[in-house]
Amino acid sequence: MSSDQSNAGPVLIELDGDQPAVQDAPIVPDDALPTPTGQTMQQVVTLGARRPSALARWFWGLLLSVIAAVVSVSAWNFLQSLLAQYPLVGLGFAVLSAGLLLVSAIIVIRELLAFGRLRRVDALHRAADAAVADENLEAARKVARDLMGLYANRPETAWGRERLSEGLNDTFDAAAVFDLAEKELMASLDAAASKEVEQAARQVATVTALVPLALADVVTALVANIRMIRRIAEVYAGRSGTLGSWRLTRAVMAHLVATGAVAVGDDLLGSVAGGSVLGKISRRFGEGMVNGALTARVGIAAMEVCRPLAFTKQTRPSVSQLVKRALAGVFGSS
Repeated sequence: MSSDQSNAGPVLIELDGDQPAVQDAPIVPDDALPTPTGQTMQQVVTLGARRPSALARWFWGLLLSVIAAVVSVSAWNFLQSLLAQYPLVGLGFAVLSAGLLLVSAIIVIRELLAFGRLRRVDALHRAADAAVADENLEAARKVARDLMGLYANRPETAWGRERLSEGLNDTFDAAAVFDLAEKELMASLDAAASKEVEQAARQVATVTALVPLALADVVTALVANIRMIRRIAEVYAGRSGTLGSWRLTRAVMAHLVATGAVAVGDDLLGSVAGGSVLGKISRRFGEGMVNGALTARVGIAAMEVCRPLAFTKQTRPSVSQLVKRALAGVFGSS
């Protein structure tokens, strides 16, 4: 290439006729824009609700049993051999093994206690529903007293328990008893659980919108939802345990699938309508908002499952309000 060609400036090509201006370009109709589907949360809910087949459960149960038997026999033979050859080393290994068994037993006991707490909350929920249905005042007062006993060791509920105890004898209707319990005792717990839902929705929405890596949003959403359900259970029932958390997660996800609450409908799109401009600019932002809203739905379902009293129309959290508070700092307020 010659030096004259390499130093040549830009070439201007003039076209014949009038050219359309940018402002005169036709507007793209909203129907032509891709609608967010919340694919990430759809996959997460499907994975959480999926129950292994009976054959798979038998396979994993037998496999774990065989592994436990082999490990136990091998450890026992190793310990006997070690004691015979090196008594002091064998004694140290025996102490370590005893410590491992003791810690394992403590973990099992804690898991059983956690299951007991979850069963207690479930029993309170059923008893409250029955008392309202039968309009049984004494049964309602008994549920309220059991509820105060459930949270007797929670310092943050001391003031609410005192107010509930003072007003319990002044109520003469089963529904009024539970209205008082919700106002004085459950309101602070509901606020704490709602904050957990907002945090999880914010995290899922942010990762979906900003991280383009394959499966990263699915893994993040799954972990965030499991942690959210576990923390909600801790708010209402104390420590839920690892196995209890998995049980709650599967119950919540199965409930969402059965009721179709995870589907993206007009009501859900309305919950994120305030961020529709960002959704039109970027599909990733639109998916992030919808996934955040679906996470809020999962959180509300978890609150309904873990809460010892059923929500009334006045106290049930709104998906729209939770989403607005959760995403206000991420996508801007509406």
